Amino acid sequence: MIRRTCYVATAAAVARSKTVCHGFAVVPTRNARRSSPLYPLDSSATPVDATPSSPRQIRLSSAAQWHRERRRQMIKRHGDQISSLERDASSQSIAVPLLAFANISLLLMSIWSGSLHPAKVLLLSLPGSMLSLWQLQILHDCLHGSMFDKSRSKFGPFQIRRQALQDAVLFWGSMPSAFGYYLYLRYGHLTHHKNVGDPEKASLAKLFDSSEVDFEDGDVLFVAHRMKIKGDIGPTFTIPSFRRGGQSRKITMSISKMGFNAWERTKTLRNVVLFASSFMYERMMLVFNDTVVALTGKNFFFPNKPKQFHDECATYCRIAVLVRALLWAVGGWKSLLFLYLSETLWSIPPHPASAMFVTNHGSATNEETGECIPSSSTYAGRWYSLFTLGTNYHAEHHDFPTIPLNKLGALRDIAPEFYRKGTDDNVFRIIKGAFADPDFYACMDAGIVKHG
Repeated sequence: MIRRTCYVATAAAVARSKTVCHGFAVVPTRNARRSSPLYPLDSSATPVDATPSSPRQIRLSSAAQWHRERRRQMIKRHGDQISSLERDASSQSIAVPLLAFANISLLLMSIWSGSLHPAKVLLLSLPGSMLSLWQLQILHDCLHGSMFDKSRSKFGPFQIRRQALQDAVLFWGSMPSAFGYYLYLRYGHLTHHKNVGDPEKASLAKLFDSSEVDFEDGDVLFVAHRMKIKGDIGPTFTIPSFRRGGQSRKITMSISKMGFNAWERTKTLRNVVLFASSFMYERMMLVFNDTVVALTGKNFFFPNKPKQFHDECATYCRIAVLVRALLWAVGGWKSLLFLYLSETLWSIPPHPASAMFVTNHGSATNEETGECIPSSSTYAGRWYSLFTLGTNYHAEHHDFPTIPLNKLGALRDIAPEFYRKGTDDNVFRIIKGAFADPDFYACMDAGIVKHG
């Protein structure tokens, strides 16, 4: 038996590899913020909007190395079909109108919420959560360079350069929001592809204490609420003494780990309540922190990061807070309540989308070999894929990050020996398993299966 994400391959595949499983593919970036979204790992795939930089050793996590090797095998067997998707496919015809629809709808629903009873705001946030997830997924496609036509370097009557257009869409397309996805995508997602599951880099202390511009692995900010991770906690704050001659002191705390450490194995409901409480409380703190950053020009959660990071945080927060203030003036506090609920509820049970969110970086076990597989996709039917806008194809995305959201599902047809068959995953059973017995993050505490 293999736990949800793996299966033994056909005889032909077994000759080359004992087990074929879902997996991430990790590819290095030239610059995590400004460069080509991701470099392909195989010469048969052409990078988009990328120019070679001076070669250097880029250290990949153990999980990332495994996924890179798996990707090479897929290119070797199905290179023509997969490479054409990487080189030519984009989501532009779908993503551009959908992003406009989602953001305009969120804006109007937010204003409308100001005239509703809070209970009705909660109900309205259910479709709002789908729109917010769509916003995230489309911006995610933009970040990886797969949103706009890959054959063009300039767009529109003003001939806007590709990178400038992607930067603008990423910035402005993340509004309206209560806390938003921009800073995570800008600083934390691309590095996640090469550091996933790295016990040295994927820790809270490393994330908050780092002096690098980019987060070592931005996903740690989410998984710490509901998965086991190694390393020390963070952030650490320096509290000045208010007495003459007194010494300042340091306080280290973590809302996510405080909640997760109270979990009990097999106590699903208890763990769901603890997760929802810590996650929503921390997201609320982010809303207030944006105002602090807007006023002070500094994000105090990351004191060691360079001026470049703080300046861009301040620019984004000032504009985002202004938009929120205008919404409050028009629709009152319930307009922001709607946005806050829309951005958080899709991550929390019993919301169906939470099934793919809480399991996409687990430590699935091949019970025949005892080996660990650091990935998962959720196959719950066509409507589920539409509802999540392809976010459920998470393993496929990490295999080929530059394939757009509307083409990820095609990988299962092109390379069926690498993906599970069927579309009958029970999302509520998946949720129950994840909260009854939480995994380590991305095989952080396990060996990685080897491909021959």
